[in-house]
Amino acid sequence: MENEKQSAIIEIRAGTGGDEAGLFVRDLYRMYSKYATSQDWGQRILDSNQSDIGGYKEIVFEFTGPGVFDLMQYESGVHRVQRIPKTEKQGRVHTSTVTIAVLEKPQKMDININPSDLRIDTYRSSGAGGQYVNKTESAIRITHKPSGLVVTSQTERSQLQNKENAMSLLAARLLQAQQESDMSKLTEARRAQIGWAKRSEKTRTYNYPQNRITDHRIGKSWHDLESIIDGKMEPIFKAFTKALKNN
Repeated sequence: MENEKQSAIIEIRAGTGGDEAGLFVRDLYRMYSKYATSQDWGQRILDSNQSDIGGYKEIVFEFTGPGVFDLMQYESGVHRVQRIPKTEKQGRVHTSTVTIAVLEKPQKMDININPSDLRIDTYRSSGAGGQYVNKTESAIRITHKPSGLVVTSQTERSQLQNKENAMSLLAARLLQAQQESDMSKLTEARRAQIGWAKRSEKTRTYNYPQNRITDHRIGKSWHDLESIIDGKMEPIFKAFTKALKNN
C-alpha cells in the first residue's frame, strides 16, 4: 500500500481554548502542508472557516500521493498545545486543544451515492477570500438525507468546483461511517488491536515552554518542536511506524 497513490482528507477543528485554539489549527495546517510540499504530494483546501485574528475555526484539505493515507491516518485525535498566547498579559501558559480527523478518500467503486438522496443548497461565501466573496452564491452545502450528514465547501470561486469538493468530503465521511459500522461488529479484542493507534482522547502534546512534543500513544518525546512545527515531521513518522511494527 505504501507506494500506491492515495488520497487523504484531513479535517482540523479548534476545540477548547478559543482564539488560541484557532491559531493552533493554522499552525498544524501549515506544518502538514510544508511536510506535504517536501514529499511532492498534491494538496488542496476543500473548505475552511477563518477566525477573526487569522486562525481557523476549521479547515478541511486533501493530500494526494504515494502512501499518503497510510502515513497520515494516525494523526487523528486530540492534539494539545501548551504555550503563552500573544494576548496573555501575565505570561501564563494556556492549554488549548484541536481535533484532527483523517478520512480515506474512496475510490469510485467503494461508495455509491444516489443523487436523489442529496439536497444541494447554494449560499454566499463568508470570511477571507478577496473581492469575489459574498458577491455570488458559489458556496455549496450538501445534505445526505439518509444519514443526516451535512458537508460544505466555499473555498473556490466556481460553484462547480465547490460542489466537487463537497462531494469528495461527503464520500469520505460516508466511507468512514461504513468502516466504523464494520468495526463495531468485530470482537472487542480485535477492535482494541486495530484501534490502539487511533485512540482519540489524547494523541499528542506540543509544549512550547519546554520545546517538547510528546506522542502519548507510543510514549515518545522530541525536543525540536520548532523544527517539527516547520514541517520536518520525519522523526515522528519514523518513530510511529516503528512502534506499529513492534506492536
